Amino acid sequence: MLLLGTSASWAQERVTEYEYITLPYALDALEPAISRRTMALHYGEHLRSYVENLNRLIKGTAMEGETLEDVVLMAEGPLLNNAGQTLNHNLYFLQFSPSGGGEPSGALRRAIVRRWGSVDNFRLAMEEAARTLFGSGWVWLTADGAGNLYILQEAGGLNPVRRELRPLLGFDVWEHAYYLDYENRRKDHVNALWQIVSWPVVEKRFENN
Repeated sequence: MLLLGTSASWAQERVTEYEYITLPYALDALEPAISRRTMALHYGEHLRSYVENLNRLIKGTAMEGETLEDVVLMAEGPLLNNAGQTLNHNLYFLQFSPSGGGEPSGALRRAIVRRWGSVDNFRLAMEEAARTLFGSGWVWLTADGAGNLYILQEAGGLNPVRRELRPLLGFDVWEHAYYLDYENRRKDHVNALWQIVSWPVVEKRFENN
């Protein structure tokens, strides 16, 4: 199952090592929503650390060589933490674009309107979920196998695949994702992310559901 909404075939195949993804944009390309300084820390240090830890921890285990998604489904403890955060951040960084923003279209838009009544209501629901998540974690727009949509709060580095749901759009509300730019203003961070969401990527994830 392809999660990323890109041509990254490694997401589906058995692997010998989990890759540190290459961004399709420059570190400063998402400004002002996300600054170059935050990208250098978040992508350049946090994600790299998760990938390196994952590759180290999985060596010699029964899960070595499994897809990243399958490792997240099966692992526990530190291996789950690092596999989950690798998957989460891959989805996160690849869902953005310097030319992003606007609104979803096609089948995804219809599903959103069916579930929440309007795109604006959906955005408010995502923002409220992000605001009220206690501590560090993620807020996800997800879909089940029938195309029904849900908004989930996930603590720590967990991912909706463990609930048999497909992650479509994720907002990182760990402090390292926003503190340099927004200090403790999580709401402002979440509101700014709408400016850089690449809806074609999110729509493709929904269509591949």
